[in-house]
Amino acid sequence: MAEDRRTRRTRRALRDALVELALERGYAGLTVEDITERADVARATFYSHYRDKDDLLTRITADLLQELDERLHPLAEETQTGFTGKPLTELFRHARQERGLYLVILRGEGDGKALRAFHDESARRVGEVFSTRTRHSGVTPRLPADLLARAWVGEQLAVLHWWLEQDPAPMPAEEAGRMLLDLAVHGRLWASGYGSPS
Repeated sequence: MAEDRRTRRTRRALRDALVELALERGYAGLTVEDITERADVARATFYSHYRDKDDLLTRITADLLQELDERLHPLAEETQTGFTGKPLTELFRHARQERGLYLVILRGEGDGKALRAFHDESARRVGEVFSTRTRHSGVTPRLPADLLARAWVGEQLAVLHWWLEQDPAPMPAEEAGRMLLDLAVHGRLWASGYGSPS
């Protein structure tokens, strides 16, 4: 038990150090020594957990996705029949709480590998939700589910990145989620002022 707590503290210290340094100085020039010095962790301890800084970034991205999934999972059932906007709001709230790490990922640090992993896994999960929703509703998508999922996630992440880069945020998480929901439901022409809501 004590060992588990110590391991969690060590990993959290390394995660925080990587994020802080990447935001301060950029990821490319960072060394394992920089990270361990900031975290006050021995290099040998670092290598007992991770191969290199890229492995650390990959693992903390996977952990972030897991945390997000745990927050979104309770909302899955109520989104099967239609768009509620609740998962979007929860994504923005999570990003606000983990702003530094989201920025490192969304800026494409680490040659964009973390961003691709985040995008691919998010698109996979969204694709599953879309497929379940269309089966439940008895409708046939007009475009391939994978394309729809990737377009939806790409739009979310682009807006999320813009939202996080501004401090203070230009609007509350709830409002950002509602606007993206309106865009998804009514479309760009309606959002641009043409026509009326469907």
